[in-house]
Amino acid sequence: MAFPSSTGHSAPLLVMRGIRKTFGAVTALDGVDFDVQAGEVHALVGENGSGKSTLMKIVSGAEPPDGGTMRLEGAPFRPRSPLEARRHGVGMIYQELSLAPHLTVEENISLGQEETRWGIVSRNTARQRARAALERMGHTELPLDEPVRRLSVSERQIVEIARAVASGCRVLVFDEPTSSLGGEDVRRLFRLIRALKENGHAIVYISHALEEVKATADRVTVLRDGHVAGGGPAAELSLDEIVRLMIGRRVEQLYPRSPRHPGEVILELKEVGGVGKPTEASLALRRGEVLGLAGLLGSGRTELLRAIFGLAPVRRGIIRVGAYLGPASPAQRWAQGVGLVSEDRAAEGLALKLDVGTNLTLTRFDRLGPAGLVWPRRQAEEAAIWIERLGIRCRGPQQRVGGLSGGNQQKVALARLLYHDVDVLLLDEPTRGIDVASKAQIYALVDQMAAGTGVAGGRPKAVLMVSSYLPELLGVCDRIAVMSRGVLGMARPVSEWNEESLMRAAAGVDAV
Repeated sequence: MAFPSSTGHSAPLLVMRGIRKTFGAVTALDGVDFDVQAGEVHALVGENGSGKSTLMKIVSGAEPPDGGTMRLEGAPFRPRSPLEARRHGVGMIYQELSLAPHLTVEENISLGQEETRWGIVSRNTARQRARAALERMGHTELPLDEPVRRLSVSERQIVEIARAVASGCRVLVFDEPTSSLGGEDVRRLFRLIRALKENGHAIVYISHALEEVKATADRVTVLRDGHVAGGGPAAELSLDEIVRLMIGRRVEQLYPRSPRHPGEVILELKEVGGVGKPTEASLALRRGEVLGLAGLLGSGRTELLRAIFGLAPVRRGIIRVGAYLGPASPAQRWAQGVGLVSEDRAAEGLALKLDVGTNLTLTRFDRLGPAGLVWPRRQAEEAAIWIERLGIRCRGPQQRVGGLSGGNQQKVALARLLYHDVDVLLLDEPTRGIDVASKAQIYALVDQMAAGTGVAGGRPKAVLMVSSYLPELLGVCDRIAVMSRGVLGMARPVSEWNEESLMRAAAGVDAV
């Protein structure tokens, strides 16, 4: 496959040719070509396991290549560590920021590159360097003496980027930079990337959000199974074409829809209000349907799911689950057949230091041994069933969950609900931060659960799903309700909605 060539006439700032990397019997990269030039945003996309993370680890010095060559500003480049790569001008901006929260903005920007005399740090030099970096980025509003722990997520990200700029990095790699940001913060980041581009920086942009790629990148390279699957100028590639290159099938095949037959109401809310949000929410969820909740960040969607599940207090209103009426604790909800997949996998959804088998069976031990005892062999056998059914890519029930990809972690969280045999699934941003191929698998799983086929074991489930990605809601759901400023509107058939009407309702332009 020919490598999509640079769109400009200047020589690329960073050039990688024929990069190969293997881990035992697994070939992660097999002859990959990639380059990026000054003043360009080059997006690198691909599903988890496609090789993009390995390629960037090689660029940043975290992994050595097994073959191929790299050149930076025309000179041979083979960093032996991330520190050496940064000293040569390549900086990584990771999804998980690596700042010292107790230090100030100025101290974080200068960290690791302080100028000293007789062992004493030159504060004037550090201050000048920090101020100059922020000025180049157009963010002089950040107070240099403010501890980083007091900053917002987007402001901390600015500090992280400023540190790379201050150290002289001309190649900046952004790894899923918007995964923890809201709408305005995303727009702020895009303005910052444009400023860096205008200053002559070369930007490598990694994201699962293909709309962001189209809006931000000049050029796109798609990796699949360790090879370059294709790419080219972003303006000439449609989203459908990018998806096809990533996963080998068309975008309309992402949203399977089996015959669904909504039955009895299994979850009912009447004028439910919490402490703060939601202020008023009423809905009726039926067995055998997927009901979507749309709304802007902070509208109260997550708070509503948490109130239903017993993680947030209910101030007024009625919640009925089957024959059970009133508020309940999470343990009681599990017993009533309600399960929640949290939007925050790392903090709430999974115990990352424990293995797959333990995570999968954590809410129900009665199948694993007498009198509350857990027989490890039986636990492994139960976990293996769901690992196979959901296609969880892991070494087995004993592998630590923290070592899995985001998509496979999410499958473990969903498998727990199926193992527990819940009737109502509360899914909060179930595909956030995972690749397109994993999204397709989760969409298929949701469809099977609602239809009562495959892993759903013949009995349809009821699914209440929160998502900020409107095409996802339109593709997966039977009905959608919009939450605006804490108030939940009436659920309407998906055929009555489109992206524009959902956004207008969420913004309060139209009545919900």
